[in-house]
Amino acid sequence: QVQLVESGGGLVQAGGSLSLSCAVSGRAFSTYDMAWFRQAPGKEREFVAATSWSGGSTSYADSVKGRFTISRDNAKNTVYLQMNSLKPEDTAVYYCAARPRYSSSWYTSSASWGQGTQVTVSS
Repeated sequence: QVQLVESGGGLVQAGGSLSLSCAVSGRAFSTYDMAWFRQAPGKEREFVAATSWSGGSTSYADSVKGRFTISRDNAKNTVYLQMNSLKPEDTAVYYCAARPRYSSSWYTSSASWGQGTQVTVSS
């Protein structure tokens, strides 16, 4: 497993923007799929966005498509989540996740998770 540290969370007004970063340990970063999940109070953790180990493909939850952008910089061992046009319903703790390439699920012992960073969007 690898270690992940999220940063960039905070308070932002609705319609504003925020950028999250996830620093990943190890030199095998480029062999991992990376993703962002979030969990709001009283709700289950949900998928937000993911980028493949190769960086050749990305995917987004319908709720954030067109507003959020996931990217990675393998030279810096970092994955980013640019969040634009934020809504109050985006308020949640955002988690970074990593899994070895060709993994079938994020919910396996081979996956690693960060500690989370709080994002709060005011009305």
